[in-house]
Amino acid sequence: MLETHEIETGPQPRTTLIVLHGLGADGFDFVPICGELRLQTLGAIRYVFPHAPTRPVTINNGYVMRAWYDILVTDLVRREDEAGLRESQAQIAELIDRERERGVPAERIVLLGFSQGCAMALMTALRYPHRLGGVVGLSGYVPLAATTAAERSDANADLPIFLAHGTQDPIVAPARGMASRDALRALGHEVEWHDYPMPHSVCAEEIEDLNAWLLKQLG
Repeated sequence: MLETHEIETGPQPRTTLIVLHGLGADGFDFVPICGELRLQTLGAIRYVFPHAPTRPVTINNGYVMRAWYDILVTDLVRREDEAGLRESQAQIAELIDRERERGVPAERIVLLGFSQGCAMALMTALRYPHRLGGVVGLSGYVPLAATTAAERSDANADLPIFLAHGTQDPIVAPARGMASRDALRALGHEVEWHDYPMPHSVCAEEIEDLNAWLLKQLG
């Protein structure tokens, strides 16, 4: 089981957000951002912030850091670390299983991820065998895109998706995010898309839009 940091906003939460950080960060990275969400009308919420395993990252000269998978080339998709992706998918699915065992219905569990975490959130949510509450992808893309249609679970075949991206992102090109948006819509998903004049980061307007979407999906 992945190591996690957790925050509960009240006793016996019936809603969970599992928040996946980006390359080189850790679970604490998004604690302040989640603290800006105003979701009190949903009742008690459990925020689960997993720490990715440490591994050598090829494009960073093999430097060992927290990473959900190795990045082999800068275009992100020409060569993908399928083994690493699938290993992390299984570990994140275990966290969803644990939330269900703790009494949170699957349809009240949302995966949220930034950059590499976005890739893992989309990959895992679409393949999870029980209907989830939604998935949020910030500044990322769909990994192993060619396998998505065949591997997607029937339970999440119409899973609602929130995608957001910076128009000045030098790390994950905006075109990658838009291609993922279009591919997911082509599969029949309701994708709410936002872009913002920012680099590879998160902005206040994005948090407001995300807050509204979460209230709509879980309210």
